[in-house]
Amino acid sequence: MPRSIWTGDISFGLVTIPVEVRPAEEPRDLAFHQLDRRDMAPVKQQRVNAVTGEEVPWEEVVKGYEYDPGSYVVITDDELRAANVEATRTIDIVAMVKAEEIPLAYFDKPYFLTPATPAARKAYAILRETLARSGYVALAYIVIRTRQRAAALVPAGDALMLEILRFPHELRSAADIELPSADLAELGVTEKELALAGQLVEAMVEPFDPSTLTDSYRDDVLGVIDRKVTTGEVAVAPVPAEAPAAEGGEVIDMMALLKRSLDQAKGA
Repeated sequence: MPRSIWTGDISFGLVTIPVEVRPAEEPRDLAFHQLDRRDMAPVKQQRVNAVTGEEVPWEEVVKGYEYDPGSYVVITDDELRAANVEATRTIDIVAMVKAEEIPLAYFDKPYFLTPATPAARKAYAILRETLARSGYVALAYIVIRTRQRAAALVPAGDALMLEILRFPHELRSAADIELPSADLAELGVTEKELALAGQLVEAMVEPFDPSTLTDSYRDDVLGVIDRKVTTGEVAVAPVPAEAPAAEGGEVIDMMALLKRSLDQAKGA
């Protein structure tokens, strides 16, 4: 099981559900080091002044925001700390929406939500099943590593997924991209061509099977590496210690809490 990166509570009306956030993806990017061809020594990156060409010591490096080309505003670490959102330990549910109403471009990174305590299992299951039966996903906010993120709680089988969402300002607009217009007649597209393309789509329809998705480039590169490896030592990274489980009390009288939460939602 992947280790927990965050421990806190889901705030669902008056119901609190102790949970842990665990990575749901496992990046397998191939990492290459830059080496000096002459002696195979690693090549280090240096901080160099773009004007003088001299190396800049760490204590002279500051953070600057370029608000105009060549013009910067310097921001200090104290100012950044003051601007940091409060690191709460709560996933605050703010709305329920249909999953298909969220454009795919907004989905950024998936995580598993798991009950943090045995007492949280019932409340976890209630929220998961309620979302699954209703067809809704829960929009929420969570603070991870001092940064507030928007998220969606999505039921997926026995699991509740925490899907980190991109904010609108993190997405580029298509307005500046040259794209074919919606005027199909102007493009010379005929109904016969569309019908034929539709038939091709139908002929290719099959159930989604993730096992058929293969990274052939990665496999080929690993094959080259395997053929080149003849001798050498393998360094095994130590396994991180499992984060301690969060403490949480039992969820008492679930029906009463849900009814009070419903009354508050109706009042709002």
